[in-house]
Amino acid sequence: MADSTTASITVNASPDEVLAVIADFEAYPEWTGAVKKAEVLGWRPDGRAELVHYQLDAGAIKDEYTLTYDWSGVPDLLTWTLVEGQMLKMLDGSYALAPAEGGGTNVTYTLSVDVKIPLLGMIKRKAEKVIIDTALRELKKRVEG
Repeated sequence: MADSTTASITVNASPDEVLAVIADFEAYPEWTGAVKKAEVLGWRPDGRAELVHYQLDAGAIKDEYTLTYDWSGVPDLLTWTLVEGQMLKMLDGSYALAPAEGGGTNVTYTLSVDVKIPLLGMIKRKAEKVIIDTALRELKKRVEG
């Protein structure tokens, strides 16, 4: 991913428990502040979601977009790519999971975002950082809660 932002957090749970929360896309509105609706539009033969449509309301930013998920790195890597969006023209990301020293799971979130309106690269990186930090905190709270 070119020009991406990355952050990590340690979650007090196994990689399987963390991945189960990440993979339950339709529950995202229950624990993420910005996702108001998530609907799985397509499934893989193994029962994992492959195509998910989201409605996002993050205050000043409202959008609807669809992501496709690649599970080929399971159990330690989940990646996604934007299929279509109203404001977004790129949204590529990944969750990488690794056992943490002393127990738990290190979760590394990488994100690359581009929008249809022109923004300075510095502003885009700042937005990515806010998205990632918020997502990791919310994920940790959901898994550990």
